Amino acid sequence: MNENEEIVREAERLSEQAEDSRALYEVKMSFLGRTGKVTSLMKRMKEIAQELRPAFGKEVNALRERLEALFAAREERVKERELARRLAREKVDVTMPGRRSRTGALHPVTKVKEELIDIFSGMGFEVFEGPEIENDYYNFTALNTPADHPARDMQDTFYLGEGLLLRTQTSAGQIRFMEKRKPPFKMLSPGRVFRSDDDATHSPMFHQMEGLVVDRGVTLCDLKGMLDEFARTMFSASSRTRLRPSYFPFTEPSVEVDVSCASCGGKGCPLCKGTGWIEVLGAGMVNRRVLENCGVDPDEYTGFAFGMGIERIAMLKYGINNIKLLTENDTRFLEQFKD
Repeated sequence: MNENEEIVREAERLSEQAEDSRALYEVKMSFLGRTGKVTSLMKRMKEIAQELRPAFGKEVNALRERLEALFAAREERVKERELARRLAREKVDVTMPGRRSRTGALHPVTKVKEELIDIFSGMGFEVFEGPEIENDYYNFTALNTPADHPARDMQDTFYLGEGLLLRTQTSAGQIRFMEKRKPPFKMLSPGRVFRSDDDATHSPMFHQMEGLVVDRGVTLCDLKGMLDEFARTMFSASSRTRLRPSYFPFTEPSVEVDVSCASCGGKGCPLCKGTGWIEVLGAGMVNRRVLENCGVDPDEYTGFAFGMGIERIAMLKYGINNIKLLTENDTRFLEQFKD
C-alpha cells in the first residue's frame, strides 16, 4: 500500500512537469507501458504467497485505475493549454491591412510561342514536337545537306558522339513528320535548338518554330499570303511582308522574309536601321530531294516551309535589345510582361 501511494505521488509530480502531450505520453508509458512500474508490479505476482495473490492483484488493479484517471485528467488540461497556445499563435487581426500576393506571369518566349501556335492552329496547322537529340540523317542529310556541304559550317553544331548531336534546327521534325504522314498536311514544329553562337542577338540555346505545308498545287503565293496573315496578327493590322531571294539547302527557291517595321510604320527608324523593314524568318518551297527522301512524289505534291526564331519574334514584338535578357531570369525584367 505504501509503495502504491509513492507511485501515485510520483506520477502526479511528473505529469505536472510535462509541458506538452508528447512529454506527458512518455511519463504515462513509464507507469502504464509494457515496461512501466505497474507492469513490473504484476510481474512480482509469482513472488507472492498463493493466499495473498488475490488481494495483491486487486491492489495493483486499483493502482492502475487511479493512474489512468490521473493521466486522463492531465491529458485534458494539457490539450486545452496546447489549443490555447496554437490559437494565440495563429490569431489573425482582421483590422490589419492585407498583404498582396505576388503573382507570376508567363515568360515572354512562352507567351510568343503560344501566340504563334494559336495563329497557325487557326490556319489548320497541327503541332509536332521532335526530339532535341538528333542524328546526322534527320538534322542534315535528309534535308539535302551532304557531309561536305558548306551549310553545315553555317550552323556550328554540338556533336555528342556516335552520330548524335543537339539539333541545330527544328526542320529535322519535318522529316520525321513526313515519314509518318501522307500529304496533304500542315504541321508546326516548335522547340529548342542549339548552336555554338553567342552574342547580343544570338544564344547557344534558343527556340524555333518550323512550319510545313504539303499539298497539290501549293505555290510561293500561298506562302506569301499565309505570312501576311501571320504578320498582321502578330504585330499590327497594317503590317506587310516582303520576300528576298536567299539560300537554304532544303528549299528551292528560298527566301528571307521581312516584316514592315511596326515602330515606324515602314518610314525608317533606329529599330529597322532606317530601312523600314525587319528580317523575321526564312522560308521557301520544299526542295524536291527532301520530298523524295520522305517518300513523297514531288511531281504530284509541292510544299512550302518556313522557320523563325521565337526569341527574335519576342524581341521585335516587345522591343527587347539583348537576347540575354530572356535567359537571365531577372524578375525586374520579367515582371514587365504581366498581363
